[in-house]
Amino acid sequence: MTDRDKTTAQKALSGAGEALLAAIAFDDDGLVPAIAQQADSGEVLMLAWMNREAVAETLKTGYAHYYSRSRATLWRKGSTSGQTQSVRDFRIDCDGDTVLLLVDQKGVACHTGRHNCFFRAPREDGGLAEIHPVLTEPETLYGKGGDGS
Repeated sequence: MTDRDKTTAQKALSGAGEALLAAIAFDDDGLVPAIAQQADSGEVLMLAWMNREAVAETLKTGYAHYYSRSRATLWRKGSTSGQTQSVRDFRIDCDGDTVLLLVDQKGVACHTGRHNCFFRAPREDGGLAEIHPVLTEPETLYGKGGDGS
């Protein structure tokens, strides 16, 4: 994505504001599922949750912000690890109850150090296989504990 493309995308996102927020059907907890997808390849990277503040900050900054249910707080993707998501487009599904962020992922998307969070798949033996390798050790991304907290 060129600098000009980034500026155009940022202007479109920041101009959406209240109209976009009004179109989202947040659940009873004030949350909406958010799918992050790599913009150029279509690869699904992760699923997270957004509240109104996360959507507003994403639109304002052009970087993905999510709501952590376990920590009950807003977080900017990559604030600890440096593995940021620059948002190229923001889409709402037909019912308004799920959003899709088309992003440029810097580094890995998963707190386990894998490129995406969908790295386990069922196999004929009835077990789950890890189909994507760890690319960056979590301790490298987050320090001791390495869990993204």
